[in-house]
This record gives sequence, structure tokens and C-alpha cells, in this order.
Amino acid sequence: SVLDVGCGTGMHLSLYARVECKAFGIDRSPAMLGVARSRLDRLTLGDGSRMPYPDQSFDLVTAMLMFHEMGPTLRVPVLSDAKRVTKESGRLLIIDYHPGPVTRLEGWIHKAVITTVENLAGRAHSRNYRSFISSGGLAPLIAQSGLLIDKQRIVGGGTMGLYLLRPS
Repeated sequence: SVLDVGCGTGMHLSLYARVECKAFGIDRSPAMLGVARSRLDRLTLGDGSRMPYPDQSFDLVTAMLMFHEMGPTLRVPVLSDAKRVTKESGRLLIIDYHPGPVTRLEGWIHKAVITTVENLAGRAHSRNYRSFISSGGLAPLIAQSGLLIDKQRIVGGGTMGLYLLRPS
């Protein structure tokens, strides 16, 4: 069973459903879920910091490119609730922008594109992105949530962090 927190249009969840996983998604945007419903069921309109699932419900919980979008006070509660709904033997896969250091030309190009896109997304979105990067990205949130890192990869010349986590 897989839960995608901030599932958006359900694109990633549909990949899990194709390989016969029980795929669940939650998102705060009715418009995004409207698109996702065309490919999936088991979708919930809701808040990732107070998910309506029982403790230890999922083998895998994913959250991709969403922590930088939320305000600073929501980040730890969302990650903590994701931990709560993950089975003791389960894992969390969290992917989001990484504060660097940026390396190689590839990294500087990615950083320029990311920064431009995030600034064009609006004032509040841009403020949340800058706050996320300046506070250290995912690493401090993971530590505050009491999760343990099984594996981590920093890719895109230092601009993207992929973390495979387990509940402590």
C-alpha cells in the first residue's frame, strides 16, 4: 500500500497502481484531485498534517516536491503525520529541492531554472521556497520528525535531495 502526500494530479500514484499496489493519495487542492480522479480512486481531499488514516497504514509514503511549497509551521507536522501513517517496517520517500552546495555547471543551470519558476509562482510561494532553502531544506525537518535516513542522494548538481527514510 502506497500513500502519496500532496499527490497533485496523481501522476506518480498511477505508476504504483499499474504494478498492482494499493495506491492512495491526499491533496489540499480540489482542482488537482479532479484531474487525479480521472486515473485513480482512493483519493482524499485533506490536510497532510492531519491525515484521516489509521496509524501504521502504509508500506510506503511518498511526498515529492511539496515541502518547499508550504509555510514553515506546517512542514514538521506534515512529515510527522506521514511518519505516523507509515508501518513500522515501511519507508518514506521524500524528494524536494536541496540547498546545496551547488556544484558543476549542471547545478547552476538547475538552480537558475528552479529559482525562476519558484519566483514566477507568486509571492507566497516564492517566500515559502526561500524559507525552505534558507532553513536547510529537508535535513532539519527529517531530524525534527525523528525519522532515520536509510539512503540519501543529492542530484542535479546539488539542487535536489532524495531521502529514503524509516520510522524510528
